[in-house]
Amino acid sequence: MPDLLLPLPGPQDDTVAACIVLVDLVGSTALAQQLTLSHYMALMQEFVQVMLLSFEARGGQVLQHQGDAVLAWWPAQHAGQACAAAQDAHRRASRLNLAGQLGVQLHLRAGVSAGPVLMGMVGGQLSAYGLPVNYAKRLCDAARPGDTLICDGVSSRLPQHLTWPCAPLALAGFGTQCSAHHLLDLSADESRMKVD
Repeated sequence: MPDLLLPLPGPQDDTVAACIVLVDLVGSTALAQQLTLSHYMALMQEFVQVMLLSFEARGGQVLQHQGDAVLAWWPAQHAGQACAAAQDAHRRASRLNLAGQLGVQLHLRAGVSAGPVLMGMVGGQLSAYGLPVNYAKRLCDAARPGDTLICDGVSSRLPQHLTWPCAPLALAGFGTQCSAHHLLDLSADESRMKVD
């Protein structure tokens, strides 16, 4: 049996400084109960497609999408573009054509984190591994509908007037005194977000 197992890869030290964005649709279970299955599937398809195109248009690369959540990454020096993409995702989700036709209003929550990750192919798809991925998920879970929460490392790369600190958060696996910041609407300040 051991002969059938693939050899484990050796240690890797080619970490990448990344900015990770996770967006998640609020209330998707209620939507699945409210809509017909065909309408729900069509809505999720449109939502995911718009998120993919929106993130890629801002220079990001989508790592995965599952159900109502989309995960993407940018090099850490492009944290401004990543944050602009996260905020733009809220606006795009609220204006989906099919949602309007079905009489539903979509809201997102988003989490943005930065730090070292390892990138690798899994099942033919690029994946990222490291605490920033987990932290972005925890921030997303803690965000209110319509809100984007960012970590200290991301906040330090943005103009100070675009963020404000939130109360310490209890994030599973990270403790009860985690610091994070609310991200303000960037639409009027996008030119100042470019930190390339």
